Amino acid sequence: MRLAIHGYGATGHYVHELAPDAVVAVIDKTKTAERVPSYGTLAEMTESVDAIIDFSHPSLLPDLLDYGMRTKTPLVIATTGFSEAELQTIRDASKQIPIFQSYNMSFGIAMMQQLLKTLVPLAGAFDIELLEKHHNQKVDAPSGTAELLLRTIQDLRNVQPVYERESTREKRESNEIGMHSMRGGTIFGEHEVLFAGVDELIEIKHTALSKKVFASGAIKAAEALIQKSAGLYTLETLYTQEDSHVIN
Repeated sequence: MRLAIHGYGATGHYVHELAPDAVVAVIDKTKTAERVPSYGTLAEMTESVDAIIDFSHPSLLPDLLDYGMRTKTPLVIATTGFSEAELQTIRDASKQIPIFQSYNMSFGIAMMQQLLKTLVPLAGAFDIELLEKHHNQKVDAPSGTAELLLRTIQDLRNVQPVYERESTREKRESNEIGMHSMRGGTIFGEHEVLFAGVDELIEIKHTALSKKVFASGAIKAAEALIQKSAGLYTLETLYTQEDSHVIN
């Protein structure tokens, strides 16, 4: 397998560290890599690769999708902070090439989603709150993973997100789900779903102890993706479906 890394920040470095023989190119306007060719933009890349792992920035999405479609290269998109319009462009491109897109690359988050699918239907009498914590350099809030978990819950229960309660002076409604973000230090990522009932609590929590977990997940996703036909894949579908899974 021959990989290119699009965006050579901390997680991109970990991809290179974990798969040094597979990574044959790095694309980043401000950073270079040792032992492999480095390019400022995708348009400059001359290496032929089996897949591109993207840990860059939403502003670079048009170039990434254009290159992927033009060269028929599978894309593992791990960048966060996309708008709904940008997500739609990913969905459109996936009709031509295989794309894996997720706000979190860890298998633990996929397991957390499966736990929620079991618990949410059973917890109709419980209030639900969602808390996420990240490092002080993260610019988007709530995190993409928190939004992913929210959508998983909303698929099973009619709840509306509440992002702040400072402006309200009334009791909590049963169909609310509070979304809470904390930023500080070097927290890699922590996500907790709280089910609050009468005199009892249930908590599901995932903590990333290193960014390596995201790099490892991206590499495994690339390995699986290059065997797939055109479609948009997630952690829930990439390893469970033989045929393409297009999200319209």
